[in-house]
Amino acid sequence: MIFFFGFGSKQKDLGPGSTRTCPRCSNTTVWARVKRYRQFTVFFVPLLRWKREQLEICTICGTAVAV
Repeated sequence: MIFFFGFGSKQKDLGPGSTRTCPRCSNTTVWARVKRYRQFTVFFVPLLRWKREQLEICTICGTAVAV
């Protein structure tokens, strides 16, 4: 019997976030809000998800800040 399983990270876009000044690149822009989590899949069906977090990401340099 063959089982296809895997571990990985997924990221879901939640739309625009707030307007912030980035601590890394010092640009003021509207950041992107995302939900990121780790998951375990069997036959490409997600069974377990953990480490769920919402982040805002700078659209210029990619710096992430927890919301």
